[in-house]
Amino acid sequence: MTWWEALAVLAAGIGAGGINAVVGSGTLFTFPVLLALGYPPVVATVSNSIGLAPGSLTGAIGYRRELAGQRTRILRFGAMSFLGAITGCLLLLTLPEEVFTFVVPVLILLACTLIIAQPRINAWMRRRRPSRPNGGTLLPLGVYGAGAYGGYFAAAQGIVLIGLLGSSLDDDIQRINALKNALTSIVNGTAAVFYMIFANPSWPVVGLIAGGAIVGGYLGAKVGRRLKPLALRILVVVIGLTAAVQLLMDALGG
Repeated sequence: MTWWEALAVLAAGIGAGGINAVVGSGTLFTFPVLLALGYPPVVATVSNSIGLAPGSLTGAIGYRRELAGQRTRILRFGAMSFLGAITGCLLLLTLPEEVFTFVVPVLILLACTLIIAQPRINAWMRRRRPSRPNGGTLLPLGVYGAGAYGGYFAAAQGIVLIGLLGSSLDDDIQRINALKNALTSIVNGTAAVFYMIFANPSWPVVGLIAGGAIVGGYLGAKVGRRLKPLALRILVVVIGLTAAVQLLMDALGG
């Protein structure tokens, strides 16, 4: 690895850590860079998953004030995130990459639709039934699915989670974003340990992405906590649509 290649991976790690703390989809910063440098897709995915795990943790710590009072949610959904991550890791090592190529953009577009409609959905839900602070019985299954997706590829799992949580929980979007950060840190940490044991990552890439993601995650949390709910929702949708278009173009081009 040349010095400029190392600098490119480090910069991508900083950007990914920051955007993961604010919204999600940081893998779309790092994954294309690794492919451009010649790393095979599976090696790039595995190395990226391990490298981004520390940044996910710093992003969650940066939102610790918004996590206050959400212990029950973290325990309930965290267990499903853990199981989903294990499922996704197994899928990555056993299924061909083409399986998810066309599915991922659909999931992202669905998540963006949920985010746009979240205020109306929450108002309708309040009229139809009393508020359910933990989202009802189906939300854990959705969190499990998001965990499996995150363990498999990770790109935009934060956007998928915000869509699920925001449309199911009657709460402030900043608190939902904090919960999203906690759950993605569980998924990414689980995937990192799994891949360190069962896969063959590129350790120089892991180190560079991890160093950048730690810095980016801390800075991203500081920026994200200052955003107004509407601004945060708009940012989520813009990044989500950009991610979906990029992945669709890659799929059609392949």
